[in-house]
Amino acid sequence: MGLASDELVEIQLGKNAGEPSVVTVNCPDKTGLGCDLCRIILEFGLCITRGDVSTDGQWCFVVLWVVPCSPKINIQWTSLKNRLLSECPTFTIPFYLDLGSLPKITQTYLLKLFSVNRKGLLHDITHVLCELDLCIHRVKVSTTPDGRVMDLFFITDGMEQLHTRKRQDETRQKLSSVLGGSSVTCEIELVEDFQQGFSSLPPTVAEELFSPELSNSQVCSQALCSDLAKMKKVNVTIDNSLSPCHTLLQIYCADQKGLLYDILRTLKDYNIQISYGRFLSDMNGYREIDLFIQQTDGKKILDPEKQDALCSKMKLEVIHPLKVIIVSRGPDTELLVANSVELCGRGRPRVFFDVTLALKMLDICIFSAEIGKHRTAERQWEVYRFLLEERRDFPLSSRRVRNQIVDGVRRALMGW
Repeated sequence: MGLASDELVEIQLGKNAGEPSVVTVNCPDKTGLGCDLCRIILEFGLCITRGDVSTDGQWCFVVLWVVPCSPKINIQWTSLKNRLLSECPTFTIPFYLDLGSLPKITQTYLLKLFSVNRKGLLHDITHVLCELDLCIHRVKVSTTPDGRVMDLFFITDGMEQLHTRKRQDETRQKLSSVLGGSSVTCEIELVEDFQQGFSSLPPTVAEELFSPELSNSQVCSQALCSDLAKMKKVNVTIDNSLSPCHTLLQIYCADQKGLLYDILRTLKDYNIQISYGRFLSDMNGYREIDLFIQQTDGKKILDPEKQDALCSKMKLEVIHPLKVIIVSRGPDTELLVANSVELCGRGRPRVFFDVTLALKMLDICIFSAEIGKHRTAERQWEVYRFLLEERRDFPLSSRRVRNQIVDGVRRALMGW
């Protein structure tokens, strides 16, 4: 006897415009499951407004209230449900719904696009790929002297159907509708043994980008953002007096896009299990998160050094989940965005989408772009590099203009 998919993942759509939809997951438990679910939800362009999770160590029950990050996002609810189902563990029960169509190994494909350049082109392409549930893992964009663009996207298919002619034709058709007559060719091919390249940064740039504290240029760049002071109001505490078996982790901080993902990602990297948690609704731009947690041995966190390390790490990830700076690269101007990579190697969803959207809104053309990894002594980062095109009425050498770009990009990334 199989277990129906609606018993594992249920999505109840909001009845009225602006009303949250409710995502319920009821499945076997595993360490980091909450992080994996929140990552998928963020990848589909949804924000979590409220959440509850409980588990007995074998079976978990998760309820998340979600809304689109933007009214322009077309949520593919069926694809979202299938992706959430694919994350549900199956090893603790002998029966399960048939997910035979979901392969165990995700294939990587190279999407090659050759087209005439125009403002906002890169974001429009990225928007189509996101709506098709195609995840970008690496990109190489360059502009030729005659104004044409060669875009190379290394992608995976959340639906795991890109090997079929029908899925490839659908991708080409939707891209052609966006590119119009400017598209020259669109090719899709399988990539064997894909590895994301490492980004080589000058030492001074790396030091500024990966500094645990905001550099002077970053603070100045964010001076236009009224939410900066609110970001720094973070309180992370640990209490072992309320439960005989669990440690209570309490977080009070400013609300921002992907907040619950950042919190659960940090706990997953520390291999900490959540037995019960509540993510409270927005209160004047702030959030309260209560999590009853355990170590993998089922014990509380009693070591003061472990407590301090966890609180410091959590505070850092909440305040600085993303890094944004602008630097001069010879005569050119380069925008760099970095985010922490999970220990399993996965980067933050939709960063490329948000950055290209912000640049499009600022009417800035991208001359070249690439995504790579960078390793520091403490961790691994995913680095997005954008070489920007100069405009006479918007000089990129101006400090005011650079501040405006950094502020616009950060707002898009943080959902402000």
